[in-house]
Amino acid sequence: MYQKILVPIDGSPTSESGLREAIRIAQTTHGRLRLIHVVDELSFAFTADAYSYHAGQLLDLVRKNGAEVLEHALGQVKAAGVEADTVLHENLDRTVKQRVLDESLSWKADLIVIGTHGRRGPSRLVLGSSAEGIMRGATVPVLLVRAPEGNA
Repeated sequence: MYQKILVPIDGSPTSESGLREAIRIAQTTHGRLRLIHVVDELSFAFTADAYSYHAGQLLDLVRKNGAEVLEHALGQVKAAGVEADTVLHENLDRTVKQRVLDESLSWKADLIVIGTHGRRGPSRLVLGSSAEGIMRGATVPVLLVRAPEGNA
């Protein structure tokens, strides 16, 4: 069964849905979770557009936010009695998809659990889908947990 479950998180309600499902699976299988947050070029660019900071200050802000997302999620996992650790990647030269796939290989994950918006049509084409890219590139099973309506 699934003993090593990789869970990409970003702090969104969609990501929270994936985390809750991963916790349930880990409780059932007595597995452990690895929570991963990726600071990528896109999140850095969005933050740069939203605030008037220098690049170094922005990276510190985005890194701090990522650490807080991981800390909050780790608290939920520990409260549920599940073992877990966290990884924060901040390479700006790799995509979220690439980082998650690399982590799944290096950690030898048995399963990847990801919250997804389940977008279809033009909105998916415009926004892209890290979850879909991970699903297509993974060498292990991937569970896509669709966000409830209204959280997309």
